[in-house]
Amino acid sequence: MKNTVKKIALGATLALTVLAAYAADPIKIGSVLSITGPAASLGEPELKTLQLYVDDINKKGGVIGRPLQLVSYDDGSDASKANGFAKRLIDDDKVDIMIGGTTTGSTMSMVPLIEKAKIPFISLAGAVVVVEPVKKWVFKTSHTDRMAAEKVFEDMKKRGITKVALLSETSGFGQSGKKEVEAVLGQYGITLVANETYGPKDTDVSPQLTKIKNTDGVQAVFVFGLGQGPAIVTKNYKQLGMTLPLYQSHGVASGEFLKLAGPAAEGVRLPSPAQLIPGKLADTDPQKPVVAAYDLAYKAAYKEDSSSFGGYAYDALMIAVDAIKRAGSTDKAKVRDAIESTKAYVGSSGITNMSATDHMGLDLSSFRLLEVKNGDWVIAK
Repeated sequence: MKNTVKKIALGATLALTVLAAYAADPIKIGSVLSITGPAASLGEPELKTLQLYVDDINKKGGVIGRPLQLVSYDDGSDASKANGFAKRLIDDDKVDIMIGGTTTGSTMSMVPLIEKAKIPFISLAGAVVVVEPVKKWVFKTSHTDRMAAEKVFEDMKKRGITKVALLSETSGFGQSGKKEVEAVLGQYGITLVANETYGPKDTDVSPQLTKIKNTDGVQAVFVFGLGQGPAIVTKNYKQLGMTLPLYQSHGVASGEFLKLAGPAAEGVRLPSPAQLIPGKLADTDPQKPVVAAYDLAYKAAYKEDSSSFGGYAYDALMIAVDAIKRAGSTDKAKVRDAIESTKAYVGSSGITNMSATDHMGLDLSSFRLLEVKNGDWVIAK
């Protein structure tokens, strides 16, 4: 009888907490994501993740006694639209914090508005330019293109590969990746013997691949892009009978790439967060509980696999929520300072330690080198 009374009391307390939170002014989280267009395979799981966990947090009473309210817009993978939506979030919706910018182009189009408005912003985009040089109000949860290049070149060096062909997308992410590849390859004793580009909306990349195929000395091909383009490249690669090692960037670290590329993806290697392999992590891995729990929750909610892109959104929201709790308010300057002081946050992307000089807080160990085997991701050996 006593246990029953306790359970009723606890349930009533929780219900009152939730009701009190809903009666308070909401904490507005603004988001601009690429739900449609070439980057939709990234933006869709990002939005679904934010929706899932905003609802979950609200069911548990919200944050500092207030509910979260997600205000989100789809930029259609168009950077110019992202700028317009960012202005709307700041001027009309009066959001307290912003998460988003699926792509580097969209993110960078919003940055000037963010800095002028002095609003905390956590980007999900990959290019190093998002956080280097450091911008006071801008942070990110995804690994950089520089890190991706370094992780790939580490593996190439182990395999004795010294002459490489680069095929990069003409998007902001692809071109930043191209720049970083060219900047760090010398440190690994690697030379570019071919350097081609393709457009994010191209439906056939065979001409560029044919040039690479006919280039003397190429030992491997490194593709730097995101969304649908790299899958088309991978299919064309197979169709042309190319058998050299094929590497991709973390711009395709999701099950969607496997669906789009199909059997042609067999043998592809890429750097990725741990989120793609929750069941293959060691039990002693500190990320395993977080990665596995997120994967389970996402699958239960949407009946589909989680992805590293959704993981970036999960980390951004959790870092934001933790910062608001530590700040004890939504005062923008206090929340910004709290984000910057994030330490030992164990998330989907890795273990984050931010500082005044590092607005990402991840190191190279947070990347895992994966390979496609039998249509699934495995840790490369």
